Parts: sequence; C-alpha cells; structure tokens
Amino acid sequence: MHSEGLIVLQARFASRRLPGKALALLGGRSMLARCLDRLRLGLAAPVVLATTTNAEDDALAGLAQCHGVPVLRGPEHDVLRRFVLAATSFGATYVVRATADNPAVDIEAPQRVLEALISNGAEYVVESGLPYGSCVEAMTVDALKKADVMATASDDREHVTSIIRRDRRFHAIEIPAPFALHCPHLRLTVDSMSDLAFMRRLWSSLGHPAAEPPLAAMIAAADRLTPRMTEAV
Repeated sequence: MHSEGLIVLQARFASRRLPGKALALLGGRSMLARCLDRLRLGLAAPVVLATTTNAEDDALAGLAQCHGVPVLRGPEHDVLRRFVLAATSFGATYVVRATADNPAVDIEAPQRVLEALISNGAEYVVESGLPYGSCVEAMTVDALKKADVMATASDDREHVTSIIRRDRRFHAIEIPAPFALHCPHLRLTVDSMSDLAFMRRLWSSLGHPAAEPPLAAMIAAADRLTPRMTEAV
C-alpha cells in the first residue's frame, strides 16, 4: 500500500442524469458500497469518500463510515476543490480519482496507475483500453493544487482533471491497460436507467457472487450480454 497515496471516491446523491444512483442496488448491494469495496480490495492506498455538504448526502457519508471509510465533505459543484481538500486533509502526495457511478471499477487499476505515476515522474496518468467505467486516474497533489489555481471554467472545476489532461503545462501520460482487460467497446458505467438495467442483468448473470468479481469475469459476462456488431451483420 502506498503510504503517500490516497484514493478519493467522489459521489453525490443529486446526480444530474440519474438522481440517487449511488444508492441504487446491484445484486442486493448499493453501487456506492460496491465501489468502496472494490477500491479497498486492491490495497493500493487508503480510500476516502468525497461528497457534498448537502443534507441529502448524509446517507452516503453514513454508508461510507459504516464501511470504515473516512469522509470529506465539500462544495457540490466545485469537485476540484473537494479533491484538494481531501488530499490536503489526509496529507497525501498522490491521489487516485474514482467515481461512484462505476461499480465495475477494476480492482487492480489504482495500483497500476500509481506505480506508473511514480515511476515515470508524471503529474497525471490514465489507462487506455479498459471498458468505459472501469478505469481510474492518478495525479500528484501538486498537480491538483496547480489545477485549482488555473481552473476558472465551471466544467474544469466540476470534472476535476479536464484541465490537467488538456493543458500542456502538465506532464500527463496515457498507458495501455493490460491486454486481457482491453475491451474499450464495453460500457460498464451507470449514467442512465438503461445503464442500471444492464448492470443488474450483468450481476444476475454472474450469480450474485458474495465476493466482488474480478473485472475479467465482468467483461466476459458483459460480452455475452452484448454481442458485437460484427456478429449481427
């Protein structure tokens, strides 16, 4: 476990497209609980939930605390500020960003991006090729603080890393995901009711395992549920 690292999971109840999705059930457990468990299982770094100060997010904070995960509460729309507050509050040098709409986040991804960040001396690392909704991002806290100063557009403040990925003043790199997990055609995130319905079908097809399934098993199940376009021609 990286003693200087911190995995920050962002979540809020008032999602724009699917309100309350963080507490939506998948296989009898909430999406938020699944995200927390998957991020902790990889043992890459401690996990903290970054949510808002809104009363409606008390339930998210309470769930995290029941799982033994500390909570940082900050501005609703200034998510970049929320991340800076979390990083500085917990004395981190490196941060992994994860979001609670990705219940299929790869358990091993935080470890891989943290190692790449440190070994390459980069300010930001993301993997390419994973299913949409399975990856995380790693960055230095110094880069977060620099972005906090530079970012003036509301989109940059809400999406946290957009300015880091776009602005050439940051040393941002992209690394390939492990070959066995390279499935960019798959969508394993939850932004809509149709996404949620698909993920519930996926969990059902896995037989509702007691332990969190590895991403490889989820990819295989998703591929069975979504035949590729070439197969339908």
